[in-house]
Amino acid sequence: MASTRPLSGPKLQELLSTIKGSDSVELKLTLGESAAAGTARAVGFDALDAQVRQVFFFDTPDLALNRAGVVVRARRRQREDGDTVVKLRPVVPADLPGKLRRLPEFNVEVDAMPGGFVCSASYKGVATNDRIRETIGGKRPVRKLFSKGQRDFFAAHAPEGMDLDALSMLGPIPILKAKVVPDGYGRRLVGELWLYPDGSQIVELSTKARPDEAFQVAAETRAFLEGVGVDLTGEQQTKTKTALTYFSRALKDRA
Repeated sequence: MASTRPLSGPKLQELLSTIKGSDSVELKLTLGESAAAGTARAVGFDALDAQVRQVFFFDTPDLALNRAGVVVRARRRQREDGDTVVKLRPVVPADLPGKLRRLPEFNVEVDAMPGGFVCSASYKGVATNDRIRETIGGKRPVRKLFSKGQRDFFAAHAPEGMDLDALSMLGPIPILKAKVVPDGYGRRLVGELWLYPDGSQIVELSTKARPDEAFQVAAETRAFLEGVGVDLTGEQQTKTKTALTYFSRALKDRA
């Protein structure tokens, strides 16, 4: 879990430099299960507006990819095509090749939460929900879900000799995602409810901002959330890490 202490000194300077070199900033806050219902009411989320999603991760049983800072994911989405991503984190924006930075499907984003931040480079792709389902069912090789550019990006950063088709499927995680523009805030706020097989949940609130407006949006968002009674002091959880840890243990238990 991430600390909620405010950044200061060198870490704050690092954040400023990283944001300046990024393409976008996502401000995030995770909530305890006991606070989720009250926050949904205060912000104005309607469960009937939520989109159902399924998230699948690919890694080795001992999470060798995760340790190397690489995340491979496919996501099925209700009423829309699915998507895929090969993600590297943390990254220093200035260290990434300009050829990649110019691709529309490549994005460098800072995820900022109370007390911490991480910068990620994401190589995105599109896949139909049926194609993802067939891959998960073993009817298609995993590598076919990803574009050549994504596969090249994976090969450049995954541990040497690791093959996409040899990875284990970790998932699925059902997700409910809702969007709202709350009264008195004026920006789109996104809520995600991640439902883990052991019955635990992670609820995340987020909003995106351009790098040049990130600190202003952060101040406005904090003021709005505090104004409607949302607790900003809770320990922060990481959705992906929680999912990978759970399914890694499940794979080992079955071995």
